[in-house]
Amino acid sequence: MFEVKLEKFAGPMEKLLELIEERQLEITQLSLSQVTDAFLSYIKSLDKQIESGVLADFLVVASKLVLIKSKTLLPSLELTKDEETEIHDLETRLKIYREFSWKGQSADGGKTASQHILSLWNKKSPAFSRQFLANFEAKIFYPPVGLAISDLTRSVMNLISVLQSITPDTKEIKKAIISIEEKMQELVKRFSESASHSLRSLAKTGNKSEVIVVFLAILHLLKDKMIQVKQGERFSDILVEKADAKNNYAN
Repeated sequence: MFEVKLEKFAGPMEKLLELIEERQLEITQLSLSQVTDAFLSYIKSLDKQIESGVLADFLVVASKLVLIKSKTLLPSLELTKDEETEIHDLETRLKIYREFSWKGQSADGGKTASQHILSLWNKKSPAFSRQFLANFEAKIFYPPVGLAISDLTRSVMNLISVLQSITPDTKEIKKAIISIEEKMQELVKRFSESASHSLRSLAKTGNKSEVIVVFLAILHLLKDKMIQVKQGERFSDILVEKADAKNNYAN
């Protein structure tokens, strides 16, 4: 694990950033070139190729340090919209790094998500509650070390099996779509058989969508003066009657 060793500080890279952000350490007193040189020396000292994750972690933290120092040395520095977006993205990645770091502590000083999942895995309980990560905005999947594809596949298949057992069988329901024109012709036919109907009887279908179509068809017939409506008392049923005008829909 890479650690910074400077005159003013010695310890993990992320701890250096934390102290600077909390203003417990002045960044102007640090040489970022020494930090970079120390990291390059660390890479050269490794017997194997450095992991991409370690390199990415360094770049994230180092970039934030460069930004902080630049704004400190140049107070009048104004950032473009794109630069502000990049900074926000960098801060998001840093938050993810802190929360899911395998070593150390999370932002609130407790276990990281990886440590919590590992403890459950060691107890042969490879599951975690939503409550632990409920307040963590970023969505990420961080599998524990040693997780095999076969284990993940088996868990997914078990989940699918459970969902299938509790999900009701789907049934295809076909509904006939009736146009306003068709409903108008149907109503005209009914009025030719009986000159008077209550609105309640005309709309008595049990289907909300068809009730709406009936209502719109009646409005059209009223507009064409083919029917007329009457109501004896307030809130009483409305009576729909055939008008004396010629019925253009009868044929």
